[in-house]
Amino acid sequence: MRRLIETHDDVAATVARLALGVVMFPHGAQKVLGWFGGYGLSGTYHWFTGQMGIPGLFAALAIAAEFLGSLGLIAGALSRVAAFGIASNMAVAVVMIHAHNGFFMNWFGNQKGEGFEYHILALALAVIVMIRGGGRWSVDRALTA
Repeated sequence: MRRLIETHDDVAATVARLALGVVMFPHGAQKVLGWFGGYGLSGTYHWFTGQMGIPGLFAALAIAAEFLGSLGLIAGALSRVAAFGIASNMAVAVVMIHAHNGFFMNWFGNQKGEGFEYHILALALAVIVMIRGGGRWSVDRALTA
């Protein structure tokens, strides 16, 4: 367990962890709390399992990864696990939803959906956290310093 949460007083890891956590929190809050125009836990779960055909266990894990993962990243608690969950969500989102829309986001409404450039950035931040840990000002650091 110590190896999983061990981290150093690394400012770059801290920036990556906080940026990813803060950016992912509204997406998780949409899915769980219905904030920011989301459907809430029940609506999101049923959309994942019904409309997208995702098995229930994987739907629950995806929802938890975005919501609990973002909170974990913001606090720096189990940072590597949280980053892995979010990275998995981003990879699946690219393959299942965004790849056919191309690289670019739909900034001007000129395409059917969003591209995957955002997901690449989120994946990169997640990989940094998975490699470096939570960094400075994290629960992980406080437990292993």
